[in-house]
Amino acid sequence: MQQVQAKRPQVVIVGAGFGGLFAARALRRADVDISIVDQHNYHLFQPLLYQVATAGLAPSDIAWPIRSILRRQKNATVLLDRVLEVTLVENVVVTAKQRIPFDYLLLATGARHAYFGHGDWEQHAPGLKSIDDATSIRRQVLMAFERAEMSSDASEREQLLNFVIVGAGPTGVELAGAIAELARRTLAADFRRIDSRSARVILIEAGPRVLPAFPDKLSDYALQALGKLGVEVRLGQAVSLCDADGVIVQDERIPSATVLWAAGVAASPAGRWLDADTDRAGRVLVNGDLSVRNHPHIFVIGDAAAVKDSNGKPVPGIAPAAKQQGRYVAGVIRARLTGTAKPPDFRYRHAGNLATIGRKSAVIDFPFMQLSGFFAWWVWGIAHIYFLIGVRSPLTVAINWLWQYATFGRGARLITGKQPQE
Repeated sequence: MQQVQAKRPQVVIVGAGFGGLFAARALRRADVDISIVDQHNYHLFQPLLYQVATAGLAPSDIAWPIRSILRRQKNATVLLDRVLEVTLVENVVVTAKQRIPFDYLLLATGARHAYFGHGDWEQHAPGLKSIDDATSIRRQVLMAFERAEMSSDASEREQLLNFVIVGAGPTGVELAGAIAELARRTLAADFRRIDSRSARVILIEAGPRVLPAFPDKLSDYALQALGKLGVEVRLGQAVSLCDADGVIVQDERIPSATVLWAAGVAASPAGRWLDADTDRAGRVLVNGDLSVRNHPHIFVIGDAAAVKDSNGKPVPGIAPAAKQQGRYVAGVIRARLTGTAKPPDFRYRHAGNLATIGRKSAVIDFPFMQLSGFFAWWVWGIAHIYFLIGVRSPLTVAINWLWQYATFGRGARLITGKQPQE
């Protein structure tokens, strides 16, 4: 393996999500060499993945090359590689292609799907965490309508036109609303043998309400908005079986060719790489400065870390939290390099929760107010434009998104790729 030699203090950042990129940017004037390692060459704006999965936007609308984002940062090097392990004795990150020594290590590796002990369900109920996930789901959803159009068997058509989403957090609610609109509006005039508006979109939630992280009032509004879109919401019901034919919920078989998983996440392998203490979801237990216990030069942030807010509640796995943590760790590293006072322990500043229900409705829980409806949808759109990374002209992106919404994403509805069974 090639050995990467470092002259100045070497900072290795694994993961180019919000946390990793904001940490790298905050160190742009520091006297260090930064290596950003990611197995993809792009930064993904994950909050809009559901729109790619439901043919509302194209992948290029929500992802940008990492090299382009950091092209002007001379102390940053981007490495397209996959991390295999971290050697703590040598302070080396071992990847598929090289060994990268570090003085400071930041793991911002995100999360993956959690199936609560039913790993075999993943092949039948894909989750939504990457561009590949989104394009695969988009293909599956669109192909369901195409196959229903060609089928002469009533039971097969029913199965193809039943769309089941498990989990009613923001991702589940947004997927359900978008698929309902796709069926009832976007595709309504496209088919001759089927009526796409007859498709059933079923949202299953084991808990007592949708959007459980939101206040009751906004949760109730979201439930009503989903009903207006024709989404069937089943609360207090857990999936007991998921297979190629659909799901079983409370002894009822729901036939479906498209089951999507939005019920839970588990942390990345960061805890295993570090042999660190983790919580039940696999998130690394970190110190107040986000460093790993007994390893003050190693930090874990974002979905990979178990971080508590000032009230002792877990910090949510959302973009603003990752950004704050990335900037904070950069400040800790700068303080150590310059010998200045260490920053106080990390404190999360909650900026709010946002979720959309279709193209004209949203709910927003700000610390100072709550919004719902069409105005909230506009605020949601403006907030997402504000958070974009690496885009020179947010106005251009906004105009493009508005056009995609007005035309219901015609170009994004292309069926590409091929599944093994086809």
